[in-house]
Amino acid sequence: MVQVNKYTLENFDPEVLREYDIRGVVGENINENTAYTIGRTFGHTVKSKLTSHTIVTGYDGRLTSPSLHKALCEGLKDSGVTVINIGMGPTPMTYFAHYHFDADAAVMLTGSHNPSEYNGFKMVFNKHSFFAEDIQSLQKLLDKNELLISNGQIIEKDITKEYIERNLLNISLNRKLKVAWDPGNGAMGKVTREITEKLINSENIIINEEVDGNFPNHHPDPTVPKNMIQLIAAVKENNCDIGLAFDGDGDRLGVIDNLGNIVWADQYMLLLCSEIANLYDKPKIIMDVKCSKVFFDEAKKINCDPIMSRTGHSPIKEKMKELNSPLSGEMSGHVCYGDDFYGYDDAMYVGLRLLRILSNQNNMLSDLINIYPKTFSTPETRFDVDESKKFTIIDEVKERLKKEDKKIIDIDGVRVEDEEGWFLMRASNTQNQLTCRAESISEEGLKKLIAIIEDQLSLSGVNYKFTI
Repeated sequence: MVQVNKYTLENFDPEVLREYDIRGVVGENINENTAYTIGRTFGHTVKSKLTSHTIVTGYDGRLTSPSLHKALCEGLKDSGVTVINIGMGPTPMTYFAHYHFDADAAVMLTGSHNPSEYNGFKMVFNKHSFFAEDIQSLQKLLDKNELLISNGQIIEKDITKEYIERNLLNISLNRKLKVAWDPGNGAMGKVTREITEKLINSENIIINEEVDGNFPNHHPDPTVPKNMIQLIAAVKENNCDIGLAFDGDGDRLGVIDNLGNIVWADQYMLLLCSEIANLYDKPKIIMDVKCSKVFFDEAKKINCDPIMSRTGHSPIKEKMKELNSPLSGEMSGHVCYGDDFYGYDDAMYVGLRLLRILSNQNNMLSDLINIYPKTFSTPETRFDVDESKKFTIIDEVKERLKKEDKKIIDIDGVRVEDEEGWFLMRASNTQNQLTCRAESISEEGLKKLIAIIEDQLSLSGVNYKFTI
């Protein structure tokens, strides 16, 4: 370990070097030294491979974010780069700043949707996701012990106005919409009111607007139904056309229809596809393995070419570039627009595009969703397991199911399709959890699929019972 000023270079706990980002529990395996070390190693990487030596940084509204962000910036400065600090805001504002300033790279300090004791770092390198082996390379730099101290600088810039203007560019509503918004006391609360005030032809109700890292009203994860209760109530009580919810750092979108029903990402993605299909000839639309078979079937019917991908906003964004895709998404609510946008996941921009589509329809959102085949499904169900065993459990399940001659899609975990429907079991790359989802054309079929999942988990020593 090397002492520099008040910070120390430290080896990373292997558990924090995750697939898409660096994330852990503050005070246990994430601290200011971790942040400083990320700054030194990532700054060194950028400086050695790119040209402008400029890195944008931002941070979310968590209580631990300011001090960790300060240490990160000091580490970047000591690596010899110029740091453009845009301050507190949602993750997509940092992504936007990466393009706005034409910087070499960007680092967002955020715990995303994790519990309040967590925090982490999302990185972008030359407008590409920095993930997987890239993240592991930071520890290798420490092992080589070749990091030098250089004199960089930190510049503070407020681009809130530019971010808001860009998101509203080309967004107009052709009929008046009444919208309920729930930033969940997360970082998107910083810009929600100003955006709604500039959104012509809208009436807006905002709840849980104040950025508060304690998340006093509910946890900011819109994929969990209980976290949507307040927004559902706001939609119903105010007779809203739609409700929009954001996760803690504003890169994932949750949607409520006019009747107070949750509209899952693979459902509202079909509405987004309907617009894209009119703009492109058979566009390639990327969705992850957790999404409904209905999505893939219905997207084909409207002349889209749906591509099933492994879960994760980082690999999906890279797949978009490879296929020149105008739109991608995943069940968790990460949705990325390449059409008229930058190809990253900005939940506010996605919400605004959805409002634009809805304003061009005479029907209510519930009517638009109800045209799709009715299925019975579990929500995306996540539960804790031992971090060191989560991938082993999935491997065990896969081997057992292969022996039963099941139709298996194994691009990410185990997705099994049969006459009853389909189910997915996969290990989370961001948390010590397994993720499961099942869907069937009948309620009885869903119960059969759930029984298979529970049996497979039991055989691998995990006792979990689903509630439908």
